[in-house]
Amino acid sequence: MAKYDFVVAVGGAPGQGIETLGKSLGQICARYGLYVYTYSAYQSLIRGGHTFLTIRISSEPVENHGDEIDLIIALDRDSIEKHVPHVKPGGALIYNIDDVKQEPERDDIQLCGIPYKKFSSGIEDRKLQKTILNTCLLATAMNMVGADLKVLEEIIISALLKRKGQEVVDANITVATAGYEHAAEHFTGFDAQFEKQEPPLAFVDGNSAMAMGGAAAGVKFYCAYPMSPSTGVLHWMAANARNLNIMVRQCEDEISVINMVIGAAHVGCRAMCATSGGGFALMSEAIGSAAMMEIPIVVINVQRGGPSTGLPTKTEQGDLWQLLGASQGDFPKIIVAPTSIMDGFHTMPEIFNLVDKFQCPGMVLSDLTLSMGFTTFDPETLNWQPEIDRGEYITELDQTDEEYLRYKITDSGVSPRAIPGTPGHVHVVATDDHDEDGGLISDEFTNPHKRRDIMEKRQRKMEGIVKLLPPPTFEGPEDAEITLIGWGSTKGVINEAVQLLNDAGTTANQIHFKWLYPIDEDTINAVLEKATNPIIVECNYTGQFARFLRSETGFKADGHIRKYDGEPFMPHHIADGARELLKGKTDLYVPYQEIVV
Repeated sequence: MAKYDFVVAVGGAPGQGIETLGKSLGQICARYGLYVYTYSAYQSLIRGGHTFLTIRISSEPVENHGDEIDLIIALDRDSIEKHVPHVKPGGALIYNIDDVKQEPERDDIQLCGIPYKKFSSGIEDRKLQKTILNTCLLATAMNMVGADLKVLEEIIISALLKRKGQEVVDANITVATAGYEHAAEHFTGFDAQFEKQEPPLAFVDGNSAMAMGGAAAGVKFYCAYPMSPSTGVLHWMAANARNLNIMVRQCEDEISVINMVIGAAHVGCRAMCATSGGGFALMSEAIGSAAMMEIPIVVINVQRGGPSTGLPTKTEQGDLWQLLGASQGDFPKIIVAPTSIMDGFHTMPEIFNLVDKFQCPGMVLSDLTLSMGFTTFDPETLNWQPEIDRGEYITELDQTDEEYLRYKITDSGVSPRAIPGTPGHVHVVATDDHDEDGGLISDEFTNPHKRRDIMEKRQRKMEGIVKLLPPPTFEGPEDAEITLIGWGSTKGVINEAVQLLNDAGTTANQIHFKWLYPIDEDTINAVLEKATNPIIVECNYTGQFARFLRSETGFKADGHIRKYDGEPFMPHHIADGARELLKGKTDLYVPYQEIVV
């Protein structure tokens, strides 16, 4: 159990600076050495609607947004009406008293009304006065959790002085000081207070973490068409392209994106792109082209609710079978689903080394929960110079009398790959199937023996790939009453559900999958044999991973916990479902989403 575990939520309308408030609080926590995990529930609107940002703060690493809310900062009346019931007893609500006609009805929480109109009356710019309410209420919260106001002042100066000028900085500090001092005089601070830990941490979102991992892996070409919730990868790449010598291009559509990535990879550049399910659908044919030409590429799919346009701002694990069936025909591919925000960073060098070694497409399956969430981390844990394995990669003339065969049939299925322009290594590359030297089989008479040889050659790569992929992790006692099985982004929330079950007297353990495809049946079954009353947990309607696991291994779970309402699991959703399934009255549990945005 963490010494400090505190959840702050911020509600308001788009344009009220909710994201700015959240980032500021995250940066404050980072300077205190505290761990953070954020989740933002928002609507697909440019203006209007409602946003609810949850920020969990802990003395130990956290990988979900928790079950209970200690403090709500309400930037508008709508947030008060919607979310007052969600504050746990003993918690607090901070709000602008000028927004309400009567005090909210809760006698088991502290109601902290701020006379913002009074505090901001000296600011002549009315637009500015309206937009910095978030700063005042954040400072109020800082006093109540024992954070030093000077830290916020430093962040304000750093963020605003060059961009907005001294007047805006002074206005923010004025209202922040007023809110902080008012809280000290009128409100009771929380029993649990901020305490500095070493070392100070950094603050990052999941899309940026994957982009950083790509840069560490040696990516020199990035291409994308903006599509939520993957656009943050493009933003980070564009912002850092010149300093890192990365070529970044925004294309007119995803078909152009994937073909430019293939072209860049073909000439020897580590190249990648990111999209969501709809964009990935447009890329599918070209992914098959990369497989046929044996060109290594990496595609990130950040899942959102589908099908079609679906839920652009909500999460889901609904694209697994889309990636499994990407393009037509059989070909080697690698699919990996990072298990946490920072695992996204560490995964990128791993997937690039694999696709280079085996000359095939690699797909990274993230989702909105991970990619648009923020966390704090120790920068010393990041390896900016990971091992780089380009595989059998020819860049200069080799001294041999052998004719160069680009698709030479080998025992491993991997053929030495020469970069175009390498002297003595002229070869044909095409999307038609071909023989060893690249000659098109269909130009001959579609020789069935050559087709079989080259198909088996490509597919032999899968045998090599699967030997290098780590098996799923197993955590917890082997004699547990129940085993929770998950994949990708649900690892952290399942882990906490296991803790809840164990604390309540139901012994539980966890099996989690990161490397999804290919899988070795014997290796996977050896892990699954440890499961007792196995329950598969996933965020989709049809149980995509459950069906995949059964098709590959024959494994059938005893029960299922599924969520497909656009919101991520909370720990109690899974723990409650596990207890219900243990009763044996049903084999499917779908939790109820309490907080609606």
